[in-house]
Amino acid sequence: MRIAKRVMKRSSFVYAVTKRVAQLIFSIFYRIETERKEILPDEGPVIILPKHQYWTDIPIISIAFTPLLYFVAKKELFEYPLIRNYLFLLGGIPVDRQQSIRSLNSFRSLLSLLRAGEKIVIFPEGTYFRDGVGAGKSRLLQMILSFQDELKYRIPFVPVGIRYGERKGWRRRVEIRIGPPLFAEKESGATSLTHRVMEEIGRLCRLPQCPQ
Repeated sequence: MRIAKRVMKRSSFVYAVTKRVAQLIFSIFYRIETERKEILPDEGPVIILPKHQYWTDIPIISIAFTPLLYFVAKKELFEYPLIRNYLFLLGGIPVDRQQSIRSLNSFRSLLSLLRAGEKIVIFPEGTYFRDGVGAGKSRLLQMILSFQDELKYRIPFVPVGIRYGERKGWRRRVEIRIGPPLFAEKESGATSLTHRVMEEIGRLCRLPQCPQ
C-alpha cells in the first residue's frame, strides 16, 4: 500500500459532504456546544490534540472546526479496501502503534502536510479513556517537533476537551472546549509538552488524570 501518495489525495468534496451529513445526523442525537479561546491561524500547520472517549469524537471534531482536517488513526481502520479508500479521501493517516518502521511512509506524508500548512488531528492518548485522561503518547509529538527547524515555524499544539453530558430524551449534550495553543522549542521537550497538553485537556473536559 503506497500510503505516502494516497494520504495526500484527500478530497475536499468528499470531506465536505461527509461533514454535512454528520452535522445533520448528529444534530438529532447531540447538542454540540463549542467554546474556543483562540482562532486557529489561517497559515502554517497546526496540531489539534483532542480528548478521546468514543468513536464519535472524530466526526464531532470535524464539525467543531471550520478548516478541513487530516486525522492520524490506527492502521487497523485501514485494513479493508473500500473503507481504506474512503478514509484516505477524508484525510486519514494510518499509523502502526506497535511497529514504527511500518509507519515510515505515513511519517513522510505527515512532514509533507506540515510543510503545506495543514491542520492535523492526533488523539494523544492513543486509545479510549472514558472516565479520566490518559498519560498521552509523546512519540509523534517528538517527531513533529524535530521538523520545526526545517519549517522555521513554531508549531501550535492545540488541546481540545470533549465532555459528554447526560442524555435528555433523544439528545445528549457535548461540550467542545478548545484551549490556547501550547509550544515547545525542540524535540527534547516532547515529553514535557505532552504532559502539559494532557493537563490542559483534563482541565478543559473536567476529568481527572488516570494513574500512570
